[in-house]
Amino acid sequence: MNELTSPGEKLSGALARALDGLSPTQAAQAVERLIGSYRGRTPTGAPILRDRADVAAYAAYRMPATFEAAHSALEALADAAPDGWAPASHVDIGGGTGAAVWAAAATWQGERPVTVLDWAEPALALGRELAAAEPRLAAARWQRERIGASLTVESAELVTISYVLKELTEADRRSVVDAAAHAATQAVVVVEPGTPDGYARVIEARDQLIAAGYRVAAPCPHSAPCPIEPGTDWCHFSARVSRSSLHRQVKGGSLAYEDEKFSYVAATRFDPVPPPNRVVRRPQIRKGQVLLDLCGAEERLRRETVTKRHGPLYRAARDTDWGDRWPPPSEPQE
Repeated sequence: MNELTSPGEKLSGALARALDGLSPTQAAQAVERLIGSYRGRTPTGAPILRDRADVAAYAAYRMPATFEAAHSALEALADAAPDGWAPASHVDIGGGTGAAVWAAAATWQGERPVTVLDWAEPALALGRELAAAEPRLAAARWQRERIGASLTVESAELVTISYVLKELTEADRRSVVDAAAHAATQAVVVVEPGTPDGYARVIEARDQLIAAGYRVAAPCPHSAPCPIEPGTDWCHFSARVSRSSLHRQVKGGSLAYEDEKFSYVAATRFDPVPPPNRVVRRPQIRKGQVLLDLCGAEERLRRETVTKRHGPLYRAARDTDWGDRWPPPSEPQE
């Protein structure tokens, strides 16, 4: 494969090859059953992914979205880290088929020791198979572990926990985040679905990490309590995901993309340089003005209206997206 091919493109190709031999109908049926399991509100005591057919179908359906969400979160961490910083090692807790380690490979150049921990052996086996498409992941370790109170995590500069806390009891969630906080020497990133429940789990993890001495690098411009009044709203973001034929078969519709909503927190042991403001809603572009909903370093939510009279700042606002820092690094803050 061409060395210039991005990790995301390599992952798409590897997922397509993983579905070889599985009929579209079989894949769609497996995905529909697994969606029902994952949407259940009761945490399970066993892996939901049972065999390779389950894993291949669900990975092809969900892994691109998990990859894009994790990539967005890791890019925000990279943006807030000192110039030139990159994790020298990475442990992914509950990583399944490895979306977060692919996202790290897309965020930072170079190789690093990588370990993926999960309790579903079929997911780990497929993750190992997919990783063969990316030379920087060829030496990754895929280790079976019960993700819960008994979890022990080896020391690593970066520890990620993506799309797994929902599957755990409250006690296990706290234990897993605590294990990550003790194992990480530089940064912890937690990613969950962009739902009110997912946001609540992220806030719980954020509070734990701050209590453990971490500083918030993203998305918040501060480490103070979240300014959103509980129950009134939730902080989440959106990542654009290309839709495969399997996506279209299961969900219907003809759009070539969908938007993955996610919530996250990136916290560090080093002093991050968070943005002065984060855009926390999709910008509203109106005639001659752009409305930006911001979370700022002053620890509150506010709306900023940028008009044509702001000149270059107005042009920057029209190009600004949900989740971006504000103002852009090249623009002065007013």
